[in-house]
Amino acid sequence: MERRSSVFWEVGFLVLALVDIAYATLSPAGVNYEVVALMAIKNALRDPYSVLDNWDINSVDPCGWRMITCTPDGYVSALGLPSQSLSGTLSPGIGNLTFLESILLQNNAIAGLIPATIGKLEKLEALDLSNNTFSGDIPSSLGNLKDLNYLRLNNNSLTGSCPESLSNIGGLTLVDLSYNNLSGSLPKISARTFKVAGNPLLCSPKADNNCSGVFPEPLLLPPDDGKESGSKNHRVAVAFGASFGAAFSIILVIGLLFWWRYRRNQQIFFDINEQYDPEVRLGHLKRYTFKELRAATNHFSSKNILGKGGFGIVYKGCLSDGSVVAVKRLKDYNTAGGEIQFQTEVETISLAVHRNLLRLRGFCSTENERLLVYPYMPNGSVASRLKDQIHGRPALDWARRKRVALGTARGLLYLHEQCDPKIIHRDVKAANILLDEDFEAVVGDFGLAKLLDHRDSHVTTAVRGTIGHIAPEYLSTGQSSEKTDVFGFGILLLELITGQKALDFGRSANQKGVMLDWVKKLHQEGKLGLMVDKDLKGNFDRIELEEIVQVALLCTQFNPSHRPKMSDVLRMLEGDGLAEKWEASQKMIETSRFRSCEYPQRYSDFIEESSLVVEAMELSGPR
Repeated sequence: MERRSSVFWEVGFLVLALVDIAYATLSPAGVNYEVVALMAIKNALRDPYSVLDNWDINSVDPCGWRMITCTPDGYVSALGLPSQSLSGTLSPGIGNLTFLESILLQNNAIAGLIPATIGKLEKLEALDLSNNTFSGDIPSSLGNLKDLNYLRLNNNSLTGSCPESLSNIGGLTLVDLSYNNLSGSLPKISARTFKVAGNPLLCSPKADNNCSGVFPEPLLLPPDDGKESGSKNHRVAVAFGASFGAAFSIILVIGLLFWWRYRRNQQIFFDINEQYDPEVRLGHLKRYTFKELRAATNHFSSKNILGKGGFGIVYKGCLSDGSVVAVKRLKDYNTAGGEIQFQTEVETISLAVHRNLLRLRGFCSTENERLLVYPYMPNGSVASRLKDQIHGRPALDWARRKRVALGTARGLLYLHEQCDPKIIHRDVKAANILLDEDFEAVVGDFGLAKLLDHRDSHVTTAVRGTIGHIAPEYLSTGQSSEKTDVFGFGILLLELITGQKALDFGRSANQKGVMLDWVKKLHQEGKLGLMVDKDLKGNFDRIELEEIVQVALLCTQFNPSHRPKMSDVLRMLEGDGLAEKWEASQKMIETSRFRSCEYPQRYSDFIEESSLVVEAMELSGPR
């Protein structure tokens, strides 16, 4: 009897333990603790433009809320509310979002203290509270954030000293504390870039600290206040030391030059044999050896090719630890700048962390090679799956296509409006939207256009993209902007509806011109059903079809200033504000009919007139 009772209680405890795990995110009252934490944040903030309206205490899942990103397991991983005109304070409840990897609240007017509870967020990698009105001390608890890579607290009203605890964080890439009211001495923070300019009490003429604004810098020795003879001797010693140092530097440079030439002649494959410490990292990115990636891809075998594009060839690889990765071997590596430039751009890409963006895992940089390592996406790209069937049904049914549209919009919104610095993709298309194991959309290839066009400023002359997706102004002038990506997103929506690639569209026997012109014609004639992918066999929502076509046509207006921002696009896809935007665009079209035509009526006219089409085709390449 006692044994039965013991077994009973053991089973009971096991069941309770399993229940406890299943409901780990629920409070005793049955409310998701992350929902409670987010509502505390919402209630402490003032939100004049109601960007947090759909944050609801009665919800059991915050992953569908605006400005929220979640892990595949459903935990909140990113809170992104930059430039939303928010004021009020930041609730200490933020410390209960224990899976947070990124907090981006820059460019608002949030005041009060920085909550010390942020130091509890062990997974946090990026914290940006810059350009607010935070006051008080920098919490010493931030030193507990061992995974922190990116810390920006600049342009606030912070006081006190810089916490010594920040020196405990080993993987910092950027620390910006500039333009506050900090005082005292500075700890030895091992960040690649450490900015402290604009702190009057920290960087005064009498301060012993380096006040140049960016660390590390060479320290300047104070002048000797001793006797004149000592001063003369000091100057003579300095002069002699300088002369000797210059001579030694010349000898050293010549010696290194001879060594380099000898090494280059001896090792034709210097870059392939060069070894790196596998633990060396750039921020949180692992630096792989070329030999390691060559072995993982079976010597870059053609059998392992996942895709080809304007930026290079992508190979499937299996690393020595058994993990499967995608290795992008960049072409045009000689135009990608030097090692420092390459690492800077790679760091920028790695800071873009969002559920709907492809996360950069690592890189390889040698004398003759540039490679990027990403997680492997088991379901390939949207382009590759549009015509696939699973048990006689399309792999991408209507519901999945709509989810792809929403996920892609969220990813692009993050790149344009929530990422600092912002990133313009410049080649938004179905081939660059990947699908994870749950068919969730993941935007790939972002940041690579700038990586290969490092010599250009914000205006580039190299058109990187795919004909049928490139915005008219980009084709005409080579000038890109966020609205260039909006145009590409509009074409992506049409690809999802039609099941066809914009580039291949005009090759069908019964269709002429480009996809956009054809869709406009069918929309004017009220024949939307004719444009829907036949493989769907009529299984689609006709009201949603009308709405998505309208969003696509708003995104692909010829004048970039008339196109909506990605934040507006996402709201319209979620059912908010489309009718007003569409009505306003129709009035604009009616008005323009009485004016001289600023733009051609057909997208195909732009393609025929553009002198950059050949270059764009070559840069894009097949996918």
